[in-house]
Amino acid sequence: MTVLSELRMRPATAARWGWDASTTARLVLAGVVIFTLLVGANLATPLYPLLQARLGMSSLGVTVAFSSYVLALVAVLMVAGHWSDHIGRRAALVLAVLVGLAGGIIFANADSLVWLCLGRALQGVAVGLATGASSAALRELLPQRPDWASRFTLLSSAGGVAAGPAIGGLLSLLPDPTRTPYYVHSAVLIAALIPLWLLKARPAIAPAEGPKPLKVLAPRKPSISRDARGAFWMAAATGFLSFAVFGFCLSLAPGYFASVVHADSRPLIGLLAGVTLGASALSQLLGARGSLVVPVSLGVLGVSVVLVGAAAAWSSPWLLVAASITAGVGQGIAFRQVFNEVAGKVEAARHAQVISTVYVITYLGSAVPVIGLGLAVTALGLQTAVVVFTALCGVAAMILAAVSLRSSVSRRSALSLRGSSGS
Repeated sequence: MTVLSELRMRPATAARWGWDASTTARLVLAGVVIFTLLVGANLATPLYPLLQARLGMSSLGVTVAFSSYVLALVAVLMVAGHWSDHIGRRAALVLAVLVGLAGGIIFANADSLVWLCLGRALQGVAVGLATGASSAALRELLPQRPDWASRFTLLSSAGGVAAGPAIGGLLSLLPDPTRTPYYVHSAVLIAALIPLWLLKARPAIAPAEGPKPLKVLAPRKPSISRDARGAFWMAAATGFLSFAVFGFCLSLAPGYFASVVHADSRPLIGLLAGVTLGASALSQLLGARGSLVVPVSLGVLGVSVVLVGAAAAWSSPWLLVAASITAGVGQGIAFRQVFNEVAGKVEAARHAQVISTVYVITYLGSAVPVIGLGLAVTALGLQTAVVVFTALCGVAAMILAAVSLRSSVSRRSALSLRGSSGS
């Protein structure tokens, strides 16, 4: 089946040659696509000071440009989160790569805030198309290991977001620093597109029927079973808080980090911006288990993010790095646990749609609070605004930790009573 016939949701008229890849190759390809798209979406983090100078933007302009990506991503997740169920995972990923290419080229050549926002918005569309498709593909490729499917999903996602600022900082050392990173990234996307296009795709899990197949692509209200609702809202709330912290790291944090470490090296600032996200990605490899893992991890996140805000007052680069690492580890372990729980309770036919809905709320954390932070910087100054923002995030993390602890205690009590009645 060709990509075009998949997009039309029509069966192929004749068998065609294709790359009948192994399960391992398909796993790698699904992970590489979402990783690469997220790298491209976050290349700009260490470049924002240069873009501010080139385009004459304020701190609020930076947060508007950053948030245009998030809002476009959220809109696509709401409208098209279920598309890959009908057009197939491969077709959705091909479409995402093509849109991502367009977004990167427009962003690289933007000469105003409007064009910058358009490029960012297209990058958001690309990531939105790929998010549900890659997550569902990984789960289908590992039907007996849903926990590892979730780990690979989060590792690819958090890894791409973490690597983007570091790679952007390094590539900015080349000539034409605000454009070259995107040209290099475009070449990588094209290289990933070739095997994806040649791949012999597996059938969509919910092919369209009837004379009007496009009807199945219409937006739909997410439907979550009663058993999964508690897990869904915990995952969504944890994701929202996590991405509020990540959004800070990827937008205004470079200026804050530069003031703490007293340096303006773009590779260094890009690396610092990615520390929290890198620690989050690596935490997916840890095998932490137990009923108290989520509340403890959220507590670690809460304390750590407050210390990130205190690092400037104490002029301590080491505190900044240490707190950034522990914040990432706490977030990564907590989010993996709650993400695994909701993914395990959702039936396969709704997986892409429900996970996309989790990410809708999650990614809003990178938009709404960050725009508020941009306004606060204008009114209060960078360091004061960061202290207030990190304090609020710390309080929110502690509230979620308390909710999770209460839920865990209630669950253990219910199991004990059930065991007592059974004996």
